[in-house]
Amino acid sequence: MHASPLFAQAVARLLCQVDEALGRPSELDFVDMGAGRGELVTGVLAALPADVTERTRAYAVELADRPAALDERITWLDTPPAAVTGLLFANEWLDNVPVDVAEVDPAGVPRLVLVADDGTERLGEPVTGADADWLTRWWPLPAEEGLRAEIGLPRDTAWASAVDRVVRGVAVAVDYAHTVDTRPPFGTLTGFREGRETAPVPDGACDITAHVALDACATAPTAHTPLRAAQNRGCAPPETALAPPATAHAPSPARLLTQRAALRALHITGARPPLALASTNPSAYVRALASAGEAAELTAPGGLGDFGWLIQPVGIPDPLA
Repeated sequence: MHASPLFAQAVARLLCQVDEALGRPSELDFVDMGAGRGELVTGVLAALPADVTERTRAYAVELADRPAALDERITWLDTPPAAVTGLLFANEWLDNVPVDVAEVDPAGVPRLVLVADDGTERLGEPVTGADADWLTRWWPLPAEEGLRAEIGLPRDTAWASAVDRVVRGVAVAVDYAHTVDTRPPFGTLTGFREGRETAPVPDGACDITAHVALDACATAPTAHTPLRAAQNRGCAPPETALAPPATAHAPSPARLLTQRAALRALHITGARPPLALASTNPSAYVRALASAGEAAELTAPGGLGDFGWLIQPVGIPDPLA
């Protein structure tokens, strides 16, 4: 989805709605978390109206080096800006945050799964402490041998830290997701090599990922308010310890919806153009038909349309409500 022009247009439309809710500030931030090679942020800048582009400060947050040909208007960072007024957009970022896997042993006890470089697994120590509390609340495991869960606490922490950077605006996370009522009994851990799904072997030759418990992430910012973040900064990891400025607003209630619903709210429907357009303006009809096909793919049930969108307003109303 990073390279999809239509997806970038939808995100640009969302940024414009955030801009209006903010009262059209003199500087409007757009932060692309996990930016890859900057495809999405580049597409968003291209899709914005000129008057919005002039006020937009675009940031790409990525650990890799800055691509040589990237638009000079884009600031390349390895952590998000300290204070964001605008839209922070995390497209398939949270699924890259590593998580531990737990498996129920023959005695019905959830234990950590340990893995060797060749993918060989064995059970380690029982899950305890905050990880055990997270499982109890968000992914309770019946005492049935072999059942698995991915402990999403690091993702909750990462998301709360990202939201803490938003002074006013909206933070959005988009990802493969599940909720407490739909957790898969054996987890979702998998690997990808050259775009194809493969066994999740930690040998450096494939990307390893797992779906995101977005409902758990949704509650993390309200349990991690700016005041609490400031109080806890001494015990947080260095990369997530930065507290927001004192003017930051507390997050409003978050909302979960499917990508299909989110994109429809942004006027991406997949509706085919009227056939009459083919006679009056054939080239426009072909373009509209291609756009409709792309929209249909982005909103397809059982496919990309089932992605989860986590909408977290901060100091403004939910722009998609």
